[in-house]
Amino acid sequence: MVDNASEQAPKAISRAIVLLSGGLDSTTVMAMAQQQGYALYALSFAYGQRHTTELAAAARVAKQYSVVDHQIVNIDLRQFGGSALTDDSIAVPKGRDEAQMGEGIPITYVPARNTIFLSYALAWAEVLKANAIFVGVNAVDYSGYPDCRPEFITAFESMANLATQLGTENEGVKILAPLQYMSKAQIVQTGIELGVDYAQTNSCYDPADNGKPCGECDACQLRIAGFEQAGMRDPLLATFD
Repeated sequence: MVDNASEQAPKAISRAIVLLSGGLDSTTVMAMAQQQGYALYALSFAYGQRHTTELAAAARVAKQYSVVDHQIVNIDLRQFGGSALTDDSIAVPKGRDEAQMGEGIPITYVPARNTIFLSYALAWAEVLKANAIFVGVNAVDYSGYPDCRPEFITAFESMANLATQLGTENEGVKILAPLQYMSKAQIVQTGIELGVDYAQTNSCYDPADNGKPCGECDACQLRIAGFEQAGMRDPLLATFD
């Protein structure tokens, strides 16, 4: 008698870790990972940022996408400072135009943040035997943030598969950045097609205590422009009308 049990057994669902800030980009990536059929694990960070608005948004998004597990890691990058997001004595830039945003590395860059976040995700991936880590870096951030460049993502993936048991004894891990070459408008359009509820997200660097975005920081302006170019108003703003 031929044993067909192995042929009939369902294929194991691959696990993916999604770096989830609660903003527009990471939420879109979550939807894309879900569409690809991954079992979703969300990873967020309380890293000493100016506000907890983004963590509240991340919790809402994780619940909406029924992630298997949502971990919030506590690390204190305020100990080092060096960024307007982790040092209250440094003002968040407001009202800058696109040309100004593209001049050098902005003061909102948090030193080595994506390297740190991806390293935590890699450690968790080893435990979960997850073969994918999704991160929401994209072309709009490319000019200002060195850890959003394609070269960085490629280099980190190479390092990850050299430095881990997951990479040396198993199939390895992919660092997936599906928004890498997309504009904010394209990201918004993709998310809308996937049914993303952007009213649940928040991208602001300096929101009010109630979570209302300032509308003037770089992140707000890029987000607003992205929705306008996609032919719609940011649904988040409607919740504060």
